[in-house]
Amino acid sequence: MSAGIAAGGMSRHVCLVSEEAAPNITPVLDSAVRPDGVILVVAPGMERRARWLGRVLREGAGVQVYPWPVADAWDIEYLIGCFMELLERHEDLTLNATGGTRPMSIAAFEAFRAYERPVFYVHPYTDDLFWLYPHDRPRHQLADRIKLRHFLMAHGAEIKAHGEVSVPPACRELTAYLILRIEALGRALGALNWYAASARDTLASAPIRDDHLHWPEFLELVARFQAVDALRFKGDRLIFPSESNRFFVNGGWLEEHVYDQVQRLRRRLPLIQDVARSLLVARNTRRGAVENELDVAFLANNRLYLIECKTRRFRPDEADEEGPGAEAIYKLDTLKELLGGLHAKGMLVSCLPLAEADRRRAADLGIRVCEGRQIQDLPHILHQWIMAGTGAHNISTAD
Repeated sequence: MSAGIAAGGMSRHVCLVSEEAAPNITPVLDSAVRPDGVILVVAPGMERRARWLGRVLREGAGVQVYPWPVADAWDIEYLIGCFMELLERHEDLTLNATGGTRPMSIAAFEAFRAYERPVFYVHPYTDDLFWLYPHDRPRHQLADRIKLRHFLMAHGAEIKAHGEVSVPPACRELTAYLILRIEALGRALGALNWYAASARDTLASAPIRDDHLHWPEFLELVARFQAVDALRFKGDRLIFPSESNRFFVNGGWLEEHVYDQVQRLRRRLPLIQDVARSLLVARNTRRGAVENELDVAFLANNRLYLIECKTRRFRPDEADEEGPGAEAIYKLDTLKELLGGLHAKGMLVSCLPLAEADRRRAADLGIRVCEGRQIQDLPHILHQWIMAGTGAHNISTAD
């Protein structure tokens, strides 16, 4: 027994620490089942996750947290003895059997049932709380109270910076026009994206190619972005007034559109509990902090959704290679699991169609793709994506 756990009758949850943090957090935030304290059962290899989880529970829920280390996460007889020792010292304990290894959850359940103490399990998709013992208690839909900051903190990441939450009306109107003509302007958008990227350090683009100076769609785009003061011509180069303007032309317009669509959907879909864009997060690793950029991130029904937005053109000769298309997909797959656990979801929104090989990669990794003209139907696609597997009722996305 950890010396920090005092004997007594205070209501406590006993949680089994694992890679999935949300099921151990959401019941603590719900007023219907909220405890006074939490005992974290920590198996070897879970010490860092226990620290992350403990910090969230203390800061986000305001409860006391006590670690309870176990030496073996797979020996059921040993584990039953550990849980019985815990139950001998505390009367008012409730087991959250969602996490841990399978032997840990079995051993904990057997011990708690023998002592006639309550046991519940949190469904990973519907976020329903089921009572395993006594089993005659009604299920409970947990409140969606956790925010991105604490959710990411529970997975060892901290938000260092984030983008503006409001989208200027003029930029929103321009973005709506670009989406409406996405097929006709797609190639020109890819070219403009390249020039904006070339201005990253100087705010002055590489020289505009002569054929681009005679490309009607490209010139139309330059004129429309110039009309909202995002750029101007100077000689044979594009000049950007600020880094935020350059970012907007360099694909930020698509990120803002996706963010705006999630915000609009949030007003009609209450299970979306938090949304952010242009996040810079720092992950704690054994080698130190590693920073990552997230285009759009949101929580729905206590599950993390990440969206990567791309306006660049993926060349046909990259189709069967580990090129930028594959890189974007692999990055998204890695980040969603690192920052959200096994049940997190990822989507790639691409202004231009992907190569067939990249579509297959995305499908194999469970990454949703929204490309080209499909972006015009993004509200419906987002709605279907969120609702899939949640068991929630269908809610209209019509404006």
